[in-house]
Amino acid sequence: MNEKKTVLTFDGLKKLEAELQDLKVNRRREVALLIKEARSLGDLSENAEYDAAREEQANVEARIATIEKMLNNAEIIDEDALDAEAISVGSKVKLYDVKFNEEVNYSIVGSTEADPLQGRISNESPLGIALIGHSKDEIVQVDTPDGVDEYRILEIA
Repeated sequence: MNEKKTVLTFDGLKKLEAELQDLKVNRRREVALLIKEARSLGDLSENAEYDAAREEQANVEARIATIEKMLNNAEIIDEDALDAEAISVGSKVKLYDVKFNEEVNYSIVGSTEADPLQGRISNESPLGIALIGHSKDEIVQVDTPDGVDEYRILEIA
């Protein structure tokens, strides 16, 4: 069965690797101490601290497994090799939002790195899908729940 590729920029790769390292080295140790302390409180069948620590341990291990899976299936975007003529994952774009009569800036990233509040939109989002492959000065239409939004592509970097 083919696993879905995780599209990452180099920065996104480094952040995931750092998070994985922190989880494996620091969080595992912290959770082990919590479990040890909770065990010392006595009867485990009625020990809420023990149950909470075990749940945290499960969460940490699940996140480690998720990150490892993403890294094993990662496709790293070489931002230096991007074509500035057409939008792709890794592109930074300046758009003119026709509906709101304003300029907006976005970076197109993989879904793992998306953070719309920071101007990082996923290549799998409606806007990301609409922008991929288009060039400067083109008008792109995006279907949204409120209707169709239009954007003019002002710059691609």
